[in-house]
Amino acid sequence: MNRRKNKLLDKPYLVWALLFIIAPLIMVAYYTFTDRTGAFSLDSVSQIPSYIPTILLSILYGLAATAICLVIGYPFAYIFSKFSIRRQQMMVLLVMLPMWMNFLIRTYSWMTILGDTGIINTVLTAIGLEPLKLINTGGAVILGMVYNFLPYMILPIYSVISKMDHSLIEAAEDLGANRFQVMRRVVLPLSMPGVLSGITMVFVPCVSTFYITQKLGGGQIVLIGDVIETQFQSANNYNLGAALSFVLMILILICLGVMNYFGADDKNDGGVVI
Repeated sequence: MNRRKNKLLDKPYLVWALLFIIAPLIMVAYYTFTDRTGAFSLDSVSQIPSYIPTILLSILYGLAATAICLVIGYPFAYIFSKFSIRRQQMMVLLVMLPMWMNFLIRTYSWMTILGDTGIINTVLTAIGLEPLKLINTGGAVILGMVYNFLPYMILPIYSVISKMDHSLIEAAEDLGANRFQVMRRVVLPLSMPGVLSGITMVFVPCVSTFYITQKLGGGQIVLIGDVIETQFQSANNYNLGAALSFVLMILILICLGVMNYFGADDKNDGGVVI
């Protein structure tokens, strides 16, 4: 009887997975290996090498944004994991608060801040300094990525560190380890599942983003997400768009595989907070 109940409980998830995971993947694969008439073709696949520079640029921007998020997010997560429970809850709320606002609005607001007549340049002009070229640059795109995806780095790391057995830290200190040694040999290894989860959760959307580059890059920075969006929205070339999406899908699977490989032996799960 219990087995039947468990099977019934699994049905909604199976239906959801079939409709929103398996079916879209099948559609992507179908358009990748067919032409406009629906016949089998490798024409779209053969065009992928011409977009390798764009893919590499996307990976470079994704790595830069992920590295910045890690440098900012890890100390932040570690510090506020030391607070009292009540203050930790408040800090988590503050980290998640921007995520309650629409992604498009959050990105568009940076146009007002970084624009040639934006807040920053207005202040610089008012104090007699020359305005800076902030918008439509690679730095603006990376800034937008960091701002939008930083919570996805902080929360998994915080989730792991807050559940860490602090008796291990006390034991290391009793054995004569200083703060740097405790961090390097105890805290960092135990927090690796959260780090790996955060890296994946930040890197994947950074590589595939297109709205950030359109608004903060002004068409000067073109990443693979922009090319895919153009193929589907403007060029109506679903086959090439699907082929490029297929490449991104493989890249995502590689990232997940690397994360699972390095985090397979860890008991802590940093992916519980999404």
